[in-house]
Amino acid sequence: MNRPGRPAGPAADTAEIVLTAALELILTEGAAALTPQRLHSITGVARTTIYRHWPTTRDFLAALIEVAPHPAAEPTGDAVTDLHAEVDQLCDRLRDKPVAAFLRALITASATDPDCADLRRRYVRDLLAPFHRGVRALGIEDESVVEETAKAVVSPLLIDVLLLDLPVDRDRAHRTVAEALSRTTIPPS
Repeated sequence: MNRPGRPAGPAADTAEIVLTAALELILTEGAAALTPQRLHSITGVARTTIYRHWPTTRDFLAALIEVAPHPAAEPTGDAVTDLHAEVDQLCDRLRDKPVAAFLRALITASATDPDCADLRRRYVRDLLAPFHRGVRALGIEDESVVEETAKAVVSPLLIDVLLLDLPVDRDRAHRTVAEALSRTTIPPS
């Protein structure tokens, strides 16, 4: 049965237009630029539509997380090789800006909106997830070891790119994987 009235969410093409513009604003100007007025002026989508579906910066960030691709490296069957492929993929995502710029936007938004801190943690957990899987594929079942190993790989990359404004160093990233794995006791096969 069809019910009269407005649909629950924006039309797919409207959402794509607004969220594409929102991501572009984040990449070029940061989270502070994410306002319904600004997005209306860029996209031509009615302000009322934008306010109805994305009334706050948090709503834009949450919607972008929902549509963000989470590409996984193609598994080779060798867990160590797969971890190196995952670190290559993260390096590419950090180098090409979306991940670093999006994390900066989440950090900025978290400073004024505590609800954005949950989004920031969720986004970082999403970045860590392929490394959790990779470490588990080595046969490691202790979740604290899985977590610490994943963080040992990802943290230096995030510090370099987000805090020190250094370019992504793929060789260093691979050394970090090797060092993290050398500290991890891998069960015998």
